[in-house]
Amino acid sequence: MAEVNVDIAQQSSQGQNLPLQDRVAIVTGSSRGIGKAIALHLASLGAKLVINYSSNSTKADDVVSQINSISNSSLRAIAVKANISDPDQVKSLFDAAESAFQSPVNILVNSAAVLDAKYPSILNTTVEDFDRTFEVNARGAFICCKEGASRIKRGGGGRIICLTTSLAAAFKPGYGAYTASKAAVEAMVKILAKELKGTGITANCVAPGPIATDMFYNGRTEEMIKRVIDECPNGRLGQTEDVAPVVGFLAVYDGCSSLNQIIRGFEFELWVWKNSWQGTVPEWGSSRYEFEYNRAPMQIPDTRRETKKRYLSGFNLCHFVWF
Repeated sequence: MAEVNVDIAQQSSQGQNLPLQDRVAIVTGSSRGIGKAIALHLASLGAKLVINYSSNSTKADDVVSQINSISNSSLRAIAVKANISDPDQVKSLFDAAESAFQSPVNILVNSAAVLDAKYPSILNTTVEDFDRTFEVNARGAFICCKEGASRIKRGGGGRIICLTTSLAAAFKPGYGAYTASKAAVEAMVKILAKELKGTGITANCVAPGPIATDMFYNGRTEEMIKRVIDECPNGRLGQTEDVAPVVGFLAVYDGCSSLNQIIRGFEFELWVWKNSWQGTVPEWGSSRYEFEYNRAPMQIPDTRRETKKRYLSGFNLCHFVWF
């Protein structure tokens, strides 16, 4: 059996006292990398998970086992194979979630993506590689958001969160197709958020910087990796566990997620989850769930409450964090 994530294991001692208790979340591309970390984190907040994968069932099953291992009775996670660029398969993905948990989907996190490991210039990018990148990254996100908005609206509201990239604001050579595909997603989600006004659904993007995943290392030489690390503010690559709590924050806290944000970061550190209630579970999305940003060098005043300060690092558009 896979090693149990410490955060997930803590569920057993908290009972029903969890902010996403029994909410159903689909995380695409969650058999590994950032998607896996997000799935594990949402599970630690009480959510039921659909682990989506495109090819490697073994890794997906490992994630499912890790989540289900802490439950003595109820099913907490399932694995579903689906190509997110295929509308029929995405529909089946949502059908499987609703059938397994007898509940509408509440949260969609679109994490699945591809990157051309040759890092070609635009002049050297083939039409086939360009189309493949857009097929998964842009078309896939569109299909998932379209289906997700319909299903989540039917269930009374929820969250749509798309993973993009800080490259969309950095314009680095060698990432032409990838950056363009993710920029397309950001524009689409900005519009989607406005179109969903009044439905109870919020839509946001999280745009990490360089994160130590298989996709990051694939095709890069040691020199290329060193160059990237040298550009990072704290001289290290981000970790998948740095990104997951930011997604968790958007999934829970209605106060910021309604603002239609693209959260960019060259490096995510650690969100510290704090319970501000006294034995009573607030409603989902309540601002009584508080977060603090830990180990951050910047101090930014709260624009609504000038007497309070919040600490942030590595983000653009970070004014949304207030309590």
